[in-house]
Order: sequence, then structure tokens, then C-alpha cells
Amino acid sequence: MDLHARYPALSDLRRKARRRMPKFVWEYLDSATGSEATKARNRARLDRIGLMPSVLHGEFEPDLCTELLGSPLALPFGIAPVGMSGLMWPGAEGHLASAAARAGIPYGLSTVATQSPEDIAPHLGPEAWFQMYPPRDEAIRTDMLSRARDAGFKVLVLTVDVPVASRRERQTRSGLTLPPRLTPRLMAQIVARPAWAVGMARRGLPRMRTLEKYAAETSTALSSTAHVGYLLRTSPDWDYVAWLRAAWNGPFVLKGILRPEDARRAEGAGVDAIWVSNHAGRQFDAAPAAIDALPQVRAATTLPIIFDSGIEGGLDILRAFALGADFTMLGRAFHAALAALGPAGIDHLIDILRKDLTANMGQLGARTMTDLPAPFTLD
Repeated sequence: MDLHARYPALSDLRRKARRRMPKFVWEYLDSATGSEATKARNRARLDRIGLMPSVLHGEFEPDLCTELLGSPLALPFGIAPVGMSGLMWPGAEGHLASAAARAGIPYGLSTVATQSPEDIAPHLGPEAWFQMYPPRDEAIRTDMLSRARDAGFKVLVLTVDVPVASRRERQTRSGLTLPPRLTPRLMAQIVARPAWAVGMARRGLPRMRTLEKYAAETSTALSSTAHVGYLLRTSPDWDYVAWLRAAWNGPFVLKGILRPEDARRAEGAGVDAIWVSNHAGRQFDAAPAAIDALPQVRAATTLPIIFDSGIEGGLDILRAFALGADFTMLGRAFHAALAALGPAGIDHLIDILRKDLTANMGQLGARTMTDLPAPFTLD
């Protein structure tokens, strides 16, 4: 079967994924917070960025290679960490890590994924990133870093834009709690999605395995969008950043930066890269579009900049690079691809993005990722 004929774009994979996932799972993956204005703003502002085509450059094959944190990478994008990843599709973390290893791109594992660093270790390639939600207890912090390092993770990512649980009203309306509780309402949705149900029955209900070592059963009340991780974590400050910088002997990234002054301070604190992101609209509904924040952050720091929030294709990746990004990450997209077609869907999305980048760079006359025209605003 020619997957490009049936599923030529991410939008096709998303439609297929929605038909294969229980509604509460889809709502978890797809939802944002509030009225979801920030999520919509991310898309709208990306669509306003123009790049002027350029002609008469002859035949050439664009070079999609880039370099980040001292590593040469064959493609300018990677797989972002997503909490409860294995809820989206059974065994998601292993499938995603293996696909990233095959493609030679980064894979990020969340602290609150459904597999632990030890579980994922056999699937990891050389570009393995561990995303930390910050534990309050120093002993837990130290142990978690040791586990990530021993499992083969090379890059530490501290997410700084989740000081508290967001509301995510659409997710709440779906009836989902974390971890999931199988109410009659959710069971009815599961029965209607047999492929997801069979795979999940084989693996068991998703759990936050990294945290199981630290969190005993608790009856403490949590909101429907919070989880046991919130009982362990703190809202980090700059002292916390300094502690992690001293404790982690490897590349260290801050994720969730939108303000130029935060980027400048991060550079002074010894951070190795800045990740510009508004958490894809999932945390705060009055945030600027991440793409609008990118040029100001770029002007404020010499550090490499990673970008996410709203990317749906190769053209969006080029827009981000034209505005100062050095690398991009996609989270929802890869989980939708996996849910749509199983593990083959991940490889297919990587190929979609590769082909889309190549086609658009041909239109721009851009031979490399640094050979892009200055962006302008479309009417």
C-alpha cells in the first residue's frame, strides 16, 4: 500500500487516529486549556509567515542536516516528550524511541510517561532526551537523574512552564482522570475502539512508571487534570536551575521560554539551549503564539533555540528556522501518526516531513536549513 497516496499529510493521519482512539484519549491528546485560543493562535500566526520563492537555481537536492548540542542530525526535527504517552497507543514510548533511533533524530521521554527510563533503554538511539518535571525532594531528584543517565539519556530537559496543573476543560469533560479510572462511560468508548482496547489489555492500564518508585498509593485529592506527579514536584526557580546544572554532566535545556529576559538569564546560568514553547496551548490561554515570541528570544541569546507549538508540516519547520530556530520538535503529531497506522505511522510521518521540507526548499531555492530567505508577514 502506498501510504503517501492514502495519507499524504498529517491531517490525514489525525483523522485516522481519531477513529481509532477512544474519545477520552483523543481529547487528552488534542485538547488545550481555556477556550483553546492559544492553540488556535499558534496555527493562525504560523500561517501568516511568508517566505518568498526564488527561481532558476538549477537541479539540487536540499541538505536537511543540522547540528544541535554538538551532535550532527540528519533531519531538523525530533519527537517531543508527551505525558502519559502510552495512553495514546499501547507501547507508544518504545515505538517512538525505536523510530527515532532508526531516523537518527532525538526522542524525548517525559517524567510522566507510562514507561520508565529503564523500560525504554533498549529502544534508545544516541539522541535520547529526558524531560524532567521537577521533583521537590533532592534525593528523588538525584536518583531520577542517575536513572536517566544510566539508561542512556544524553540531554536533560527541564520543563519550566508548568508551575501548576492547567485546567484543560475539554479533557475534563471527557471524563478522563490521571491515571485513568474505568468508569462505565469510558468503558463504552473503549469497546468502540477494539484495536486500542486489545493492545491496552495486553499491556495493562497505563501508569507513570518512573514515579512508582517514589510515590506510594495516596488518597490525596487531585484535580482531574493533575496526577500523582504533582504530589512530588515543585515549581522551580533559578536556584533549582543552578542545582540541576551542577548535577547533570551533559547538555541541559530549559523548555517553555517565551520572554527574552528569561533566555538571557538562562544563558548566564549555564544552560546549553533554550526551548521556545507555549506548551502547545495546554497551559495558559492568554499566551502569545510561540512563533511570535521566537524572534525576540533569538535576539536575546546566542544559545541554540529549539521550537515547538503548532508545527504541522515541513513548511512550518522552515518558518521556524527562518525566524531563528535551530531545531524543532513535534509531540501530538507523532502520537497521532502512531495511533493512525501503528509503528509504521511514525516512519511515515518522518517521511512526510522529509518530503515536505524538500519540496518547499526547492521552491525557495534553499540548499540548506541555513539558506532560507527572510520571512515576511502575509496579509
